[in-house]
Amino acid sequence: MIPYTHNKKKQASLAHTFAERDDAPTGKEERRTVHAFFRNEKVQLLAVALGTAAAGEFKINPVPGDLFRIALGGSAFLLFLLLMNRISYIKAGIWTAVTVIVFRTLLDVIFAVPPFDLLGSLQTHTSSGLYYLTFAFGMLAVQRRLDRMNLLVLGGICACIDFTSNAVEMFSRSLLGASDIANPATWGYIVLVGVVRGFFMTGLYSSIAVSQVRALNLEQTKRMEQMLAISSGLYGEVFYLHKSMDTIERVTASSYRLYTDLKREGLDEYSRRQLGITQEMHEVKKDSQRIAAGLLKLFDQESKVLLSLGEVARYAVRGNQKYALMLNKQVVFDVRIHSDYATPNHLPLLSLLNNLLANAVEAIEYSGVVGLEIREKGGFTWLTVTDTGRGISSKDREHVFDPGFTTKFGDSGVAATGIGLSHVHDIVVDLGGNITLFRPEGNVWSTAFEANFPTDKLKKGE
Repeated sequence: MIPYTHNKKKQASLAHTFAERDDAPTGKEERRTVHAFFRNEKVQLLAVALGTAAAGEFKINPVPGDLFRIALGGSAFLLFLLLMNRISYIKAGIWTAVTVIVFRTLLDVIFAVPPFDLLGSLQTHTSSGLYYLTFAFGMLAVQRRLDRMNLLVLGGICACIDFTSNAVEMFSRSLLGASDIANPATWGYIVLVGVVRGFFMTGLYSSIAVSQVRALNLEQTKRMEQMLAISSGLYGEVFYLHKSMDTIERVTASSYRLYTDLKREGLDEYSRRQLGITQEMHEVKKDSQRIAAGLLKLFDQESKVLLSLGEVARYAVRGNQKYALMLNKQVVFDVRIHSDYATPNHLPLLSLLNNLLANAVEAIEYSGVVGLEIREKGGFTWLTVTDTGRGISSKDREHVFDPGFTTKFGDSGVAATGIGLSHVHDIVVDLGGNITLFRPEGNVWSTAFEANFPTDKLKKGE
């Protein structure tokens, strides 16, 4: 089975993994440095200001001249504020207003035809700067509620803020004598642009936010799978550690009785040697107890987590799909879940399913089907794993759950450890269940393992 196969190839792989981990901190430190740089508020404010100023050059002029423009600058500024809602909106408005004024004035200086009116250029673009400053103050009122606001309401508020900001810009230009605010067409354009910009950019922000949530959920799912894979494998090791401790306890007691028998017979030299062996075995038991106690703290935390049977099945199947690909086998998994409920026993169930599914994958030579069915009947939950592999001979069927029994041999003829199915059997019994191996009727499946557990015990985790 996967958790118990130890060979040189696996050891080399593990050594390579640990070698990569040794180099990992350097890469992590570099990523932290880059991440910290982009999270710096001044860097973000500069990005907002420069991005808005550059986007503002993509424009149309609904009225003659360059007195009023409809540009992408307002749309970009709104999107920046929605996405970077942890920065200071007031600072963002001031930085953007100053940057836009300076940027557009410099462009006028570079491309204007002499004679150039620097004061007129500053007056014109100062009105544009007021647009961004007003917009930032308007968004400040909803900054802390962005994550909780209805998107339609947010779109309407953004449209109103955009209209107000454009109105301030237009009145500013009018005071400077550079714009006629009495033109109804101009105000129509302002209203239309405000509505389109407000709802469109809010929708775009929502799409980006949903994509980020999905990416975060995918990353959390991957981490969950990794954690469960490690925990289920570790659970199997702890399970066998407990069995070993019980064995050591019995052997220690037997060894001590032998010591007393030897002492009673007057064989002092042999009795002293036997007592030394007994003491060493007792020390081994204490060391095992300390290790088990530390590991059990992890499982105490895991037992508070509830996973459904369907989730356990999906995690086990995904892991063994990767295992099949690693073995260059074309395996189709047929999963049928007829009963699904939450259980705190997800680690032992995941451990036994991983073993059974891995056995099924290994039994398939090149391509085939592995089936997993979960159903509930008569107060019991039944888990059935089937495969279309090479099957198990009749003479081996009654021994498959015996410790040390195996039909798997390596290239050198060395037998596998053979504790996988014994491990599964012990876990099933520990959960109060039974497991059987049978050959299904018909020619579809070659092998089937069926385990049943008291449903109440799985639900309560007792």
